[in-house]
Amino acid sequence: MAMAKKETTALEIPRLDVQLMEVTIVGDSPLIVHAWSVKAKREMLQKQMKKAKAGREAKDPKKDFEDSMYRMEDGGYGFPSVGLKAAAVEAAMSVSGITKAAARRAFHVLGEDIDVEGAFEGVKMRQNLVRIEGGAPRMREDMVRVGMGTADLRYRAEFSPWFAKVLVRFNAGLLSPEQIMNLFNTAGFSTGVGEWRPEKDGQYGMFHVATEGEIERITADLEPARKAA
Repeated sequence: MAMAKKETTALEIPRLDVQLMEVTIVGDSPLIVHAWSVKAKREMLQKQMKKAKAGREAKDPKKDFEDSMYRMEDGGYGFPSVGLKAAAVEAAMSVSGITKAAARRAFHVLGEDIDVEGAFEGVKMRQNLVRIEGGAPRMREDMVRVGMGTADLRYRAEFSPWFAKVLVRFNAGLLSPEQIMNLFNTAGFSTGVGEWRPEKDGQYGMFHVATEGEIERITADLEPARKAA
């Protein structure tokens, strides 16, 4: 008895259409940054290693301010690319036809890789930052509640005005450039980035996607201050 031949079916895999686009975002409210300082990371590591806790150091507002910023290798300032992506992904809840899960897989935000000093001596950690442009950072003082409601003063950097050119790598088979723009516009209004953003019941770190010619106007307004610096 002859055996029937098995038919084979060729599996066609659609071509992955990966594209790049630049989205320029402009701050609508000040951006407050708060990077993990080496001191804070070392205190955390020492606690986890069960080392004896040293006495509390005197507060140094100027150093706290300096340590709160994300530094680029050339001395400029940045913000974690993952934070900008997270804001856009969160905004997917408000955009018709896009789920958070789908948005998370459909695009990535590309920044500059920076080596940051780790908590353990000699260790470096790599961080990807999107460059923040605009005005010089200024030190702000905020009253916060920590632990069991204890009051504390925090000194962090604030940028205002600010803007950023965000490079987005996306799967054009899942998201269109228009949808990317819509995600970032919605993120700037409803989610925000940095400390005290709308997502955390604040009003800082809000932004919008720049209109044509807007960056040229902002740059021209900032030029006298840059020359004076």
